[in-house]
Amino acid sequence: MIPRYSRPEMAAIWSPETRYRIWFEIEAHAADAMAELGIVPKEAARTIWEKGKAARFDIARIDAIEAEVKHDVIAFLTHLAEHVGPEARFVHQGMTSSDVLDTCLNVQLSRAADILLADIDRLLDALKRRAFEHKLTPTIGRSHGIHAEPTTFGIKLALAYAEFSRARERLLAAKKEISTCAISGAVGTFAQVDPRVEEHVARAMGLTVEPVSTQVIPRDRHAMYFATLGVIASSMERLAIEIRHLQRTEVLEAEEYFSPGQKGSSAMPHKRNPVLTENLTGLARMVRAYAIPAMENVALWHERDISHSSVERMIGPDATVTLDFALNRLAGVIDRLVVYPENMQKNLDRLGGLVHSQRVLIALTQKGVAREDAYRIVQENAMKVWRGEGDFQSFLKADPRVTARMSAKEIEENFDLGYHFKHVDTIFRRVFGTA
Repeated sequence: MIPRYSRPEMAAIWSPETRYRIWFEIEAHAADAMAELGIVPKEAARTIWEKGKAARFDIARIDAIEAEVKHDVIAFLTHLAEHVGPEARFVHQGMTSSDVLDTCLNVQLSRAADILLADIDRLLDALKRRAFEHKLTPTIGRSHGIHAEPTTFGIKLALAYAEFSRARERLLAAKKEISTCAISGAVGTFAQVDPRVEEHVARAMGLTVEPVSTQVIPRDRHAMYFATLGVIASSMERLAIEIRHLQRTEVLEAEEYFSPGQKGSSAMPHKRNPVLTENLTGLARMVRAYAIPAMENVALWHERDISHSSVERMIGPDATVTLDFALNRLAGVIDRLVVYPENMQKNLDRLGGLVHSQRVLIALTQKGVAREDAYRIVQENAMKVWRGEGDFQSFLKADPRVTARMSAKEIEENFDLGYHFKHVDTIFRRVFGTA
């Protein structure tokens, strides 16, 4: 985690203090269940809770113990015993380290998902507000980066809203999939720990039981979680790139808010650069990169190895913290995005009406002209406009092949910009449930 790209709430999930507190809760809940089953004394379970809950775990002390024993969970249990006293002998009965580590990781990933879901909600709110604000703001739609046909800026934002709505649904599914608990002992057979202990810990920690585990929770769950974060990052980058293009000097249809006192370049005082969306593009690359090692973690040896462990110690915090920061930055960009409708109109008009070529093509076919012939007629006139010889409508009105089929008024009717927006309400109802 890099402080520059970290927000406190998400970073706190991955702090040593939080991790050790979760470890303690798993162990204490397991002791409670064992006490109810008569495996450990109830008084011992109460003591574990009381003294452990009051304890302030000393990170430096745990690190010092781990430096000697070379085992993080044993180091923690040794330190916990220093607080609990003799009853600590009833902690971790029949359990293996992965029961604690894997269940804790899934708690952390589940909590991280809750924060990310709130981030997406903030972004969705901004997108919806701005989409309705610009529902009928005309702009040019582009394919291959080239002017195609008119659309509205509101439709562009509605597209992003729908995309991040899908992202939210995927993240909810990923959270559900990752929120499992395994307290099944060595190799997952429950030989030394009753399955009812696992059921109790799962309920207490807000998880579900893992139907069948080895010594670890199956890593296909984690692969899906990090892949979902990667897809969300890709959607984030798609929107960021759209804004970066719209901010180009030659386009300038929208741009990031430039605050008073902000400077764009150390050399050129005139610069207003899309630094936030460029940053988002870079952060998206990092989040996506974490999906690959998560997928490679699925293939572990037999009932367990720890090749996944070092990977997850890195990608768990880094992917969630980075995406949390990025989603909040993107929501801020959309919320304060400066939009220039007049420039959108100028760009729409830039090609002298060529954006209406398909309407003219269709109109000619409806007048009895073969499609291939109609296409050739329209394209020949369009290429004159590309060469800068005049405007499209004038060329059509001067072409006898067109005027033989269509009156001047009929030609003009095919240049009505509003024609392209007659189904905007339908699109908005599909996306937002209301127009």
